[in-house]
Amino acid sequence: MAAPIVNAEYVKEINKARRDLRSIISSKNCAPIMLRLAWHDAGTYDAQTKTGGPNGSIRNEEEYTHGANSGLKIALELCEGVKAKHPKITYADLYQLAGVVAVEVTGGPDISFQPGRKDSNVCPREGRLPDAKKDFQHLRDVFYRMGLSDKDIIALSGGHTLGRAHPERSGFDGPWTQEPLKFDNSYFVELLKGESEGLLKLPSDKTLLEDPEFRRYVELYAKDEDAFFRDYAESHKKLSELGFNPNASAAKACSDSTVLAQGAFGVAIASAVVALSYFYEIRKKMK
Repeated sequence: MAAPIVNAEYVKEINKARRDLRSIISSKNCAPIMLRLAWHDAGTYDAQTKTGGPNGSIRNEEEYTHGANSGLKIALELCEGVKAKHPKITYADLYQLAGVVAVEVTGGPDISFQPGRKDSNVCPREGRLPDAKKDFQHLRDVFYRMGLSDKDIIALSGGHTLGRAHPERSGFDGPWTQEPLKFDNSYFVELLKGESEGLLKLPSDKTLLEDPEFRRYVELYAKDEDAFFRDYAESHKKLSELGFNPNASAAKACSDSTVLAQGAFGVAIASAVVALSYFYEIRKKMK
């Protein structure tokens, strides 16, 4: 499929879709699954063969029925409503934008977003995504295949600060942190504490402490949230652009339309949404 023409009109649609995604994610508390959708569409990339990656192929039944993608049909259907309102936007751009917004509205770092990804119907073979039951060498094999680094592996692992595992999807159950709708560095803090009642630690989480280089980043991010936010934003952007090379005119169109800057209004909205999410969680616990 051809890449979209990223002009002022396309960027305007991206901005409108961003607002719609903010509304959906905040009202449905679905930031974790939206972030997972973005990651799983992008995380199939193979730097050697130039296949897979953030190209929207996960919308096809052949791919969303892969075992690792169990449950993601929910996120796909939520995005379909946004796509219907903004049909010019590619699925590839929409899914990555959803991931950026999911981090934004839960209090995480700003992640610059560059549109222009083209859609594909070619689905990668099953087995390219990380296996939660395996060790640090497996993680290196998977992320190095994408062209990512040790720092990227640990920074992106911190995204588990959002959400929880569901037994019907992964065989595991429970949240990683005490506040699974808040994006912060608590994933690393909890990891260093060891086992905690009610909190999940997968084999792929525990193994981050077994490798000296991995552990170095875990300890850094546990004590320095600013460092985590900085590195996470950089690594998320890299993941969302694997195999994607935006052209100069597209970059200019985005810069002119302030897609790359969230702005004070967006920050205010994000803060309000985080506060409402906390209130929602408290009300649930009181029921």
